[in-house]
Amino acid sequence: MTSSERYRRSLSDETLRLTLESLQQQIAAGNVKELPIIIKGVCRADDAKMALSYEVKGVLVSNHGGRQMDSAPATIDVLPSIVDAVGDKLTVLMDGGIRRGVDVLKALAQGARAVLVGRPVLWGLAAGGQDGVEKALGMLRDEFDLAMALAGCRNIREIDRKLLDF
Repeated sequence: MTSSERYRRSLSDETLRLTLESLQQQIAAGNVKELPIIIKGVCRADDAKMALSYEVKGVLVSNHGGRQMDSAPATIDVLPSIVDAVGDKLTVLMDGGIRRGVDVLKALAQGARAVLVGRPVLWGLAAGGQDGVEKALGMLRDEFDLAMALAGCRNIREIDRKLLDF
């Protein structure tokens, strides 16, 4: 049994109902001091600011695929305000809406440190198993490389919000 399995089994049902308050209690108790905690589902700048008061490493800007609330804002639209709210104090990741390499470029330009990819991986898996996933991710990488080149960026450090000023 792995250490994470032992830890999970030691938790009560009440502990598994993770809220920001219960996370703070777990951090204060020293139960998660070695884990890099990232809070997922942040879609508002005030929630991102609240995350600063917890000992977390970052926030994941995500609307859970828009399935939880059909009028949820697109993550790319709320990303800039969240990045501005936390500055460089937290790592900001973005989930949702990444379908092409230019989507990765836009998210990085808006301040995301990295993006998470879901649907293209599933599409690749459905179309061709592991080979399909590898091809889908390869296509995404190639499209990102092309988008960077067309934007005049030689490396990721050169990607910033000025790319999106029209």
